[in-house]
Amino acid sequence: MILQAVGGLEEARVLDDGCGIGTYVRKLSEVAGEVYGLDYERERVSEGARRLGRPGLVCGAGEQLPFRDAIFDLVLSNEVIEHVRDDREALAEMARVARPGGRIVIFCPNRWYPVEQHGVYWRGRYHFGNVPLVNYLPDPLRNRLAPHVRAYTRRNLRALFDGLPVRVVHHTVILGGYDNLAYRLGALGKVIQRTMHAAERTPLRTLGLSHFVVLERGVLATQVPRGA
Repeated sequence: MILQAVGGLEEARVLDDGCGIGTYVRKLSEVAGEVYGLDYERERVSEGARRLGRPGLVCGAGEQLPFRDAIFDLVLSNEVIEHVRDDREALAEMARVARPGGRIVIFCPNRWYPVEQHGVYWRGRYHFGNVPLVNYLPDPLRNRLAPHVRAYTRRNLRALFDGLPVRVVHHTVILGGYDNLAYRLGALGKVIQRTMHAAERTPLRTLGLSHFVVLERGVLATQVPRGA
């Protein structure tokens, strides 16, 4: 999906912003010229560097990327902005380090997905696991139950791009890969997987797992379209 969105990466410089232990850094290194990763947790960066066996992972915050302006052809943010302190500032930093014409690929939680996958706080205690219908609650109640993670409607996600030097190339909602389901259930799992992927082309995608957004770095803030 990422390669389809951005085209060839053979000579590209790529940043995985929120790389964890470097899983996508390793995969992208197979097809891209240079790949770097950044994560907020030092332990993950150390583990990722050990697994990769090479430099290229750094510890830092998404709101203050330790890179100079306009150097990356692709910036990937895979289920990260919902966790940062300031999602607007994190997106502004991605735009800053992307070169003009470069792409920013974002995956983040869809508010209308029926299940909150990051657990909730109840009576002062954190409860791990999938909790249904939390994201359908009004903001004040939803945010008391899940203050540690955001979920985005199409409108409030697009509002984060206002004033940034980017334009929206593609924005949809995906239902998930379901690779584990296909692996566990064999032929039946693959049928379910194909069915769910087909549902992404129907209005049912409104209930999908994640937003999938591709931005292109421009020059002028007025390049940001609304409702595209």
